[in-house]
Amino acid sequence: MTTEPTQSVPSAPSGRAGADPGDPDGAATRGFAAAVAEAERLIRTAPHVRTEQDLAEGLDYLAGSIKACLHMVAAYQQDYPFFAASTGPYTKLGLDNPDTLYFHAYIRDDAEYVVTGRRGTTADLSFQVMNGDYSPTASPDSLNAFDDRELDIGPDGGFRVTFGPPRPDAGPGYVALAPGSAMLIVREVFSDWSNERPGEIRIHRTDTLGTSPPPVPVAAMAKRFDVAGRMLVSRIRTFLAFPEWHYLRLPVNTLTEPRSTPGGLTTQFSSVGHYDLADDEVMVITVPAADREVAPYQGFQLGSMWYVSLDYINHQTSLTADQARTDADGRIRYVVGERDPGLANWIECTGHRRGFLQFRWQRLARDLTPDDGPTVEVMPFDALPDRLPFHDHQRVTPDEWRDRIAARQVAVARRMLG
Repeated sequence: MTTEPTQSVPSAPSGRAGADPGDPDGAATRGFAAAVAEAERLIRTAPHVRTEQDLAEGLDYLAGSIKACLHMVAAYQQDYPFFAASTGPYTKLGLDNPDTLYFHAYIRDDAEYVVTGRRGTTADLSFQVMNGDYSPTASPDSLNAFDDRELDIGPDGGFRVTFGPPRPDAGPGYVALAPGSAMLIVREVFSDWSNERPGEIRIHRTDTLGTSPPPVPVAAMAKRFDVAGRMLVSRIRTFLAFPEWHYLRLPVNTLTEPRSTPGGLTTQFSSVGHYDLADDEVMVITVPAADREVAPYQGFQLGSMWYVSLDYINHQTSLTADQARTDADGRIRYVVGERDPGLANWIECTGHRRGFLQFRWQRLARDLTPDDGPTVEVMPFDALPDRLPFHDHQRVTPDEWRDRIAARQVAVARRMLG
């Protein structure tokens, strides 16, 4: 139902001429500027833009996308690769998971790459090889996916894995690249934001290590701007179309049964939906707290109609199983709404009457069943004390709520410097 965000260099969208990379008249950014204007037009005319907040958030999304696309073209280094941050708090896309650090490196299927690092204490660390990028009409294929249970991790957390063409003499720690392999994605997932620590990860191509890349000529720099512009327009178009395929055709205010996440992230299941709530309504979502032996990571979040996470730093718009308060019957009950109910598991809509709902379970030891998934009930806000089981157990004071928000702010700040 949902795929995890990645970013690559897409083909040019139709209907827009790019700048001539060899233009001697200082026009290296002409095509990029035209692409920015086209991307803004797409934002302003998006069908869900109804309020000034909708548009302001769209323009903020545009700003982050501009930054991300310029960064991505600079990171397109198959011969001298490095891990770049795929998305983050200020470069969001693809309903990014608030609990995840996303990294990617560009690769070739005929070269050999060594990934080394140190395993942190996070809930999950996974690897995925893709053959391309998302477009407004299709998703890329996942060619391989696994988590760090497949690695030989030393007592100090150190690991080494090699990716390269198929080799008859390949042993443990060697991952064969399928034809068309273009990108290696790494996801590091936090469940306990305050106490888990990220690890380290590096990549190099074996036959270029110790050498230096040639200088980048003017024409190539100009081409980067042109490619960034094409990437920007494709990115905006793609993730305006994507929710229509996987969310908006579902009945409103419902969630799907848990199912293996499309796109090949084989150790993840997800449940998705979309909501539309009045200010005096709440959605109560009930789900079993996952057995940690079955799913060490279980997370829930809201997303805006721009198909990105809401502000998860300064507001509680997501909760992991570690962050949520579990009731005495072993279930977690999330209360999604605009008004503050004074409850620990309140998920703030932050002015978003409409939006997306997303559960993820990762590092699974078995497939999930409908019994592992969520149930949904919409009720009046004033009905919560009578209809929410364990209502008193969920209550928090204003000071306790401020402490919860402060813990989020501190944890994300630490994570971003990790």
